[in-house]
Amino acid sequence: MDLFAANLRARAAALNLSNAEAARRAGLNERRYFHYVSGAREPDLATLVKIAKALGTTPDALLGVKREPEDLSEPTARSQLIDRMVSAVNNLGDYELEIAVLQVEVILRIQGEREATRKAKGE
Repeated sequence: MDLFAANLRARAAALNLSNAEAARRAGLNERRYFHYVSGAREPDLATLVKIAKALGTTPDALLGVKREPEDLSEPTARSQLIDRMVSAVNNLGDYELEIAVLQVEVILRIQGEREATRKAKGE
């Protein structure tokens, strides 16, 4: 139980999520989620799968089951940000997801325009 609770806390921390937000994303009430984070209880299989999906990971990872040799290198700041983005996006509805995609596309278009301007100025 302690390993699961520790992995659950670590995964939420890696995504910069509070217990309340992690519980909301998993569709659980905060009290129930707190029982899992504190190690007081373990979820049933269906709940474990919901939590893993909400946190963008696998049940095996939360349980500490290692299937293949793990990459022991530290995650980069960029990979952590990407991980947070994927986790957040996985919890959006279709309409909100479309808005998020449009926002990212605008950011990419602005970035491309800035690069083109820099090249034109010879920077």
